[in-house]
Amino acid sequence: MGTLEPIVYWAFGLQIRSNCEFPGPQRIAGDSTADVCVVWGEQPPWLASETTALLEPYYTSPQCDERGAATLRVWGMRDGAYHRLLYADGTEFIVDRSGTEVWATWPPELTLEDTATYFLGPILGLVMRFRGTVCLHASAVTVEGKAVALLGSAGAGKSTTAAAFAQLGFPIFSDDVLPLFENCGEVFVRPAYPHLRLWPDSVNSLFGSAEALPRLTPTWDKRYYDLLKNGDRFQSEPRPLAAIYILGERLQEAAAPFVESISARDGLMTLVAETYVNYLLDKEMRAREFELLSRVVRRIPLRRVRPHSDPATINRLCGVILDDFRGLISAAAQHGKAG
Repeated sequence: MGTLEPIVYWAFGLQIRSNCEFPGPQRIAGDSTADVCVVWGEQPPWLASETTALLEPYYTSPQCDERGAATLRVWGMRDGAYHRLLYADGTEFIVDRSGTEVWATWPPELTLEDTATYFLGPILGLVMRFRGTVCLHASAVTVEGKAVALLGSAGAGKSTTAAAFAQLGFPIFSDDVLPLFENCGEVFVRPAYPHLRLWPDSVNSLFGSAEALPRLTPTWDKRYYDLLKNGDRFQSEPRPLAAIYILGERLQEAAAPFVESISARDGLMTLVAETYVNYLLDKEMRAREFELLSRVVRRIPLRRVRPHSDPATINRLCGVILDDFRGLISAAAQHGKAG
């Protein structure tokens, strides 16, 4: 599999050189200085000789599929220089510890599109962690030139809320993986790629029919929302992070959706719990993550959001977040004048 000339994509602030086309990121005119090289449909030539080192995975996910198999197992290889990730469906990745090389293979019943969903999520998440970047399990939207993060675990409604903001005309950074970096004492976020991933019930709620958007892969019911094709704006440049909204439990009470304060301690614990690929961190990576997140909590307002259980209130949820954020900006401006 592959082409004569490598194809270069851009996502998460990385140039990704590929041996074939795959869906999701924006294609660019790259060069030989790509940050990450991915080889689809092939394994590294030395893998066959490493089988004896693969008897005991160093990580086995507590989650299992319908057959009782762990959804993910991970092995260290060549004294930790490489990592092998094997998913329950047979999809397999080899990732080097420097975060520069990835090999991807999959069983005959799956497709390149299926494998790309792993690559654009946990695999690139792991690549970024190896490269020293802390990533939140979050979406993000641009409001008044600043990044507003929507934090939450799987099923919290990050992607749905981001899609609602996109429909309202706000540029979107990401719907699941949000890389952080610091510059001149300020925390910034990097954009992912111009797609949002949505379950059919979210598509039905936002667009009136689950069939309004195409499937992400031929074998999966999840849909994708192309931010460029649909005329909505994709935030393609980094922006300073100005607030983090933690999506909490959905409520049926009339007061929802609403925003409430959260203590710095609880906020830090939530951020630590909702960093991306945190199940594969070593001590050095955890220490780096904790130091950065401690600074984030000191500098960035954290708020908890209580959405309503009725999906029809999604635009009201966006309005509540916008009003609260603009209140934070106004208060900060007044404080700056007073100072």
